[in-house]
Amino acid sequence: MVEKQFREVIRDAMSEEMRRDPKVFLMGEEVAEYNGAYKASQGMLDEFGPDRVLDTPISELGFAGLGTGAAMNGLRPIIEFMTFNFSLVAIDQLINGAAKVFSMSGGQFSVPIVFRGPTGNAGQLAAQHSQNFENWYANTPGLKVVVPSNPYDAKGLLKASIRDDDPVIFMESELMYGDKGMVPENEYLLPLGVADVVKEGNDVTIVSFGKLMKVANQAAQELEKDGISAEVIDLRTVRPIDYEAIVNSVKKTNRLVCVEEAWPLACISAEITYHIQRNAFDYLDAPVQRVVNMDVPLPYAPTLIEAALPNVKRTIEAVKSVMYV
Repeated sequence: MVEKQFREVIRDAMSEEMRRDPKVFLMGEEVAEYNGAYKASQGMLDEFGPDRVLDTPISELGFAGLGTGAAMNGLRPIIEFMTFNFSLVAIDQLINGAAKVFSMSGGQFSVPIVFRGPTGNAGQLAAQHSQNFENWYANTPGLKVVVPSNPYDAKGLLKASIRDDDPVIFMESELMYGDKGMVPENEYLLPLGVADVVKEGNDVTIVSFGKLMKVANQAAQELEKDGISAEVIDLRTVRPIDYEAIVNSVKKTNRLVCVEEAWPLACISAEITYHIQRNAFDYLDAPVQRVVNMDVPLPYAPTLIEAALPNVKRTIEAVKSVMYV
């Protein structure tokens, strides 16, 4: 095992897959000469050259479309969005292009493409640069949506995503690129659609994904001091969702709290809540609670950001409410 930063394992995963398969290439804004906006492609231009690490104009619609066409013709593109906020100007290519081609062609064309980049709040970036679109893309048949929470998962999931024959939305976080974690020196992949029970417990289930796993884990540690044993599940992917892992946990703990950086209407937590009441209702000893963003565009002021986003305090309060303590 070796300690690596999140940005380093993203680079390692892409580089390993590019060495393995000459059809894999990276394209996006500043990925080549500048080594990536967050240095996630550091050194890749030197190793693979300008034919496989391509800088693009500031035209997400254009290079998302180029990538989709390249995938239809047998290549395996990795398309980096500097932030998924900017993917909105390319969303037609993702939703009406990449996601639907396999179905509309009767299986004649696969679209093995990965769209990756950071999502969500990253500090004082204000309303237009702090949004979460995991649930938007997860709503689309034909797409897979991956949201890793740590370096180990990020590498294994990204390598699996690049090898997948379907289009994958791979969502990272600017606030996690410097996070460090231990990863194997040997090659490994993690299957898409399989959640990770990162902490076992008996009293309540906490489900989260992405950088909000930090909130979930910290809340679980604080709850232990009050004698509350929380089971913590990292979804890893939000399409497909590992419903079985959540249901099995709720059958044991009888309580569920979902922690998610998203607006409340139609978010991933709302889908999980429906699924649990449909498939584990008789096991619930309390209504499912959600800890999500306030229903407002994210403010700029730090105090208002803190008030708008899920945090440890709100998560502990939600757990204690379903525990009736």
